[in-house]
Formats: sequence, structure tokens, C-alpha cells
Amino acid sequence: MSATHDEMANAIRFLAMDAIQAANSGHPGAPMGLADAATVLYTRHLKIDPSEPKWPDRDRFVLSAGHASMLQYALHYLVGFEDMTIQQIKDFRQFGAITAGHPEYGHVDGVETTTGPLGQGITTAVGLALAERMQNARYGNDLASHYTYVMAGDGCLMEGISHEAIDFAGNVKLNKLIVLWDDNSITIDGATDLSTSTDQLARFEASAWHVQSIDGHDAQAIDAAITAAKKSSRPSFIALKTVIGKGAPNKSGTHKVHGAPLGEEEIAATRKALNWDAPAFEIPDNILSAWRSAGSKNQEERRQWEGRMAASGRAAEFSAANCSTLPNKLRDSINELKAQLNTDKPTLATRKSSQNALEVVNEIYRHTVGGSADLTGSNNTLTDGMGIIDADDFSGRYIYYGVREHGMAAIMNGIALHGGFIPYGGTFFVFAGYMLGAMRLSSLMGLRVIYVLTHDSIGLGEDGPTHQPVETLATLRALPNHNVIRPCDAVETAEAWECALAQDTTPTSLVLTRQGLPTLRTIRNDENLVGMGAYVLRDTDGTRDITLLATGSEVHLAVEAAENLAKDGINAAVVSMPCWELFERQEESYRNQVLGYAPRLAIEAAVGFGWERYTNDTNNFIGMSGFGASAPAPALFEHFGITSEALERKVRGILK
Repeated sequence: MSATHDEMANAIRFLAMDAIQAANSGHPGAPMGLADAATVLYTRHLKIDPSEPKWPDRDRFVLSAGHASMLQYALHYLVGFEDMTIQQIKDFRQFGAITAGHPEYGHVDGVETTTGPLGQGITTAVGLALAERMQNARYGNDLASHYTYVMAGDGCLMEGISHEAIDFAGNVKLNKLIVLWDDNSITIDGATDLSTSTDQLARFEASAWHVQSIDGHDAQAIDAAITAAKKSSRPSFIALKTVIGKGAPNKSGTHKVHGAPLGEEEIAATRKALNWDAPAFEIPDNILSAWRSAGSKNQEERRQWEGRMAASGRAAEFSAANCSTLPNKLRDSINELKAQLNTDKPTLATRKSSQNALEVVNEIYRHTVGGSADLTGSNNTLTDGMGIIDADDFSGRYIYYGVREHGMAAIMNGIALHGGFIPYGGTFFVFAGYMLGAMRLSSLMGLRVIYVLTHDSIGLGEDGPTHQPVETLATLRALPNHNVIRPCDAVETAEAWECALAQDTTPTSLVLTRQGLPTLRTIRNDENLVGMGAYVLRDTDGTRDITLLATGSEVHLAVEAAENLAKDGINAAVVSMPCWELFERQEESYRNQVLGYAPRLAIEAAVGFGWERYTNDTNNFIGMSGFGASAPAPALFEHFGITSEALERKVRGILK
């Protein structure tokens, strides 16, 4: 006996409500309200093969409303993802289970991105859809042609990042992006009109999207709307008018069903109302069989794709684009660049040194994709021959993100998740605060995303304290699994790029200056010292009296101070510490060798939070204790006492 659409949709509803009840925690309303749309999408449109969840040409599905995670987990069990067993459904939200409260990339097959922070999913999906168009421009329809589907709620569309995503996607005409909006008129606090009266259809249409509005419980209307969306030359937005908690006779349509279990009585009443006799966590054979057939329907298409790839002669190239290993030529070329810098000894802003390194990187490694949030000329992120990505041509490698820092970060996450490209994007360091939600997800998911963050301190001068990121180093260093690299000269900057590209499970923030810095590394060394996190830049002839610790633009101040102190017989070693995170990964013996056992004094043009772990004394720090000011950079360093002379005085005080 075959199963009807209603029976298949109800399988989702009951798995969701029973799992949430067992966990005594979760959000049943959205899975129940979206069950009809999800059933149509997964059985009639979504091109996936659960037996090969990493098939490169699969469609991508993003549950932007990540709190509705039981919708996705139920679907994965029903279509036959091997890792999603019924026991995992029963263990929803329990320690050790893969069925976390919000879907987590890397833990569950078929989860394309971690969602939960609202607005991140829809914006990350823009990156997935953009990467598909870029891959299509390189490999053609036979090898790269798939859709990105998003299910989003009211909260996703209220978040400010959603506008950045919507505007960007419409401008570049991402026609393989389809967003289905769960228009249920309910938020946690109550009806949506408590907090919004936005006409979402008009909003999307104003951003050049194809828009439709339908009954979200009418299977035929849903099918027709998705079919029409797939034919559009623009990204598509489908408003699904739904009832939250659809099927629950007493709680549906109210905020009470949004974020709490239905309760045993309401579940019993729902079973009766929907004529569902199966016990909790049991799906009748005919319904499960229908779902498993839907899950296997694309296996032949996947095999045909594999055949086309094998016959194309481009399989090795395609695989290389998705490989974490960097070409040997890249390291050799960076070493040659370093050798030239050792000889030329330029005084350059590290943002310019970054561009010089990128000229080498982008020429050799053709899978980097750069961009900037309307600061290309300031961030120095564009190199020769990259080509610009726009609505008419996706074959380029450079993206103008506009003034959308947060959106840029989430879009880069999507590009990295899709595979085939390594994204980097630039803005001023102070605007990392705008990007932090997406940067945190870069770290949580373990993505190779590179943030080019320039104008890193009071050294940017006259723009004043609004643009002087005194607290931002400490903020980013607090992020787990996030490398923050602040290079001191052109040589360290070249090494920093090599490190960032080599970290295939960790994002990197390159923190770069506006002002010129002298070259401190003048002797050729093919070892990547930045990769050690910290190293002795200037050693002493005898026993150390003190160790000066510094990063970035303050390292040369430490060197100057050490040289002056040596004239008075004080042995001061200088340790450059471009990346604390990489330093902490080294053997304890190496860390002890670098830091030494003499007193330590740190200098950095930022607040001192965190330095005490290396100085062992919160007083042994020279830097900022508050916000900056508006003045030329040299005057600011002098005013705030971030100078070599101040270092010398502090050293003499410590050693007295």
C-alpha cells in the first residue's frame, strides 16, 4: 500500500513531537508547520543521495531556522541517511548524540551548515549558491548545476544580516537560490505584529527577487511554486502561509507551540486528530518505504554524474580544488618572495605586504576567491588578473561585497562549505565586531576562511577612536579554533599567508597595519617562523636579563629598545609573537625556550587583556588602557606611551 502526502508529512510531525517530548526540550511548532513543504521538497525536487552525502553536485538544503532541527533530523531518518538512526532521534538533545538542539555541520551527514543564530543560515546559503554559480562557470552544466534551498522563519528575516544577504543575492542574480519562508505569524513573544509589519514580498521584490505567496499546506501549490522558482532568472522567495504546530488541535497557531514540548495530552489529541495509530518513534512500513524510495531516487543521476566527471578529463583538477593540500610550488614561491624581502628590506604597511604576498598566492593557487566590503583599495585585497564576479560573469575570482561586513563573513562561510574555493575577504579591523557572529561560526565549523583585517590600531591615526580597534585583538583571541596573526613586517606577512592557507580546519584573521613598518627579518630562512606562533627575533649574547614580547607594529619598538638597553649592559631578548594560538600548539619545551625564565614585558597597541599569561604580571604591559583619540599616528603612539623609550624606562624599573 502506497503512502499519501499527508501520511508522509505526518511522519515528520510525529517524529518531531515525540522526540521533543522525550527530551522535554525543543521547538515542535516549526517542524509541524513546515512538514508539508518539506515533504514536497524532499520527495519531488531535492537532488541528494543519502548513500553519498558528499556528492559534489547535490542540491544544498539549509535550515536557516535552526531551532526547527527536528524537522531536518526527521527528514534524514526518513530518507535513509545512515548516521541518522531511530536511536539518534530518541536521543534528541542528549549528550553524545548527533541530534543537537541546532543542526551542526560536521556532526550530521547532510547538514550543510551549522544554523541556530538566526539570519546566519540564509546568508551562508547565499555563499553556497554563489559558489555553485562560480563552479558552473568553470565546469559547465554537466558537472556543476545544483540548487540551494533555504527554509527560513520570521526571525531569520528580522535579523539585519538577512538584508545584506537578500540585497547581495538579488544584485548578482543567484537564480539557483530558492528561499521558502515559514510565514506563520508567530514569534516567541506572540504574534509577529508585536514587532514587525514589514511586507516581506515587497521587500524581496525590491531587491530583484522572484516572489510568490502560497498556502504552505497545499502540496500541489508548493510543488508548482518550487517548479516556477526553478525556472526563474532571479533568486526566488516563496512565502508559505503556514499554521505553526499544524495538527495539534489545541495549541496550533499559538506561540505556546513554538519552543516547548506539546505535552502528553496534546500529543495524544494530535494522534487522534490526525488518525495516527503508530506508537512513538515507529513509522508504519508503507510510509517509511515511500520515504526511503524518495531518498534513493537520485542514485542513478549521481552515478551518471560520476561517469561524466570521469569522462571529462577534469576529475583531477576538480578534486584538487576540493583538496586541503597546497601545491609545493606555493611554498617555494613564498620562500623566494621572503628572500627578496630579506635583500630589499622595504618599509611597508603590512596591508601592502599582504597584497604583495597575494600576488604570489593568487597566481599559483587558482582556487582562492577574494573580496572586500567596499574597501578594496584600503584592504589591498585585489591582485592582477583575478577578474570580477558579477551577475553576467561568475568566472572571476573577486567579489565586491559592498558595505556588508557581516554578510561578507557569512557568505564566505558558504563558499568554504560548498567546496572548490578558499575565500578571503577584507575590511577594517574594527568592523570585526560587525562580523563576529559569522566569524564564530567559521571557528565552530572549522572552515578555511581568511579575514584580511587592516588598519589594526591607533596607528590609523586621524580617523579617531571610532575606527581604532583597541579591544578587538582580545575579542578574536578569545574565539576557540581561530588563528589571529599580527605580523611585524613584510616577511612575517608572507609567512602568515602560507599559514592561513595551510589551516584547512581553522579560520584565520590577518591583522594588518595602515602605517609602514621596517623589515626586521633580513637573513634568509626558509622555515616558516610565523607557523611557530612566536620565536626569538633578537637574542642576547649572554644570559637574558629580560624578555620583550611584542606583535605587529610594536615589534620594531621592542628591537630599538633592546638595542639601546644593550649599550648599558642590559641583555634584552625580543620575541615576536604574531600568533598566540599557533604558539600554544607547540611543545612545552619550545615555548619555554622562547619565553625564557627572565622577567617578561609585553608591548602592543591594544588593551592588555590576555598578556598576563605570558608576562606573569598584569603590570608588565605597555599598551592601551582605554579608547584612542584623533591625531596623526606618531603623536598618538607618543601620547599613549607606546614607544621604545617607554619600554626602556619600564625595563629599568622592573630590573631595579
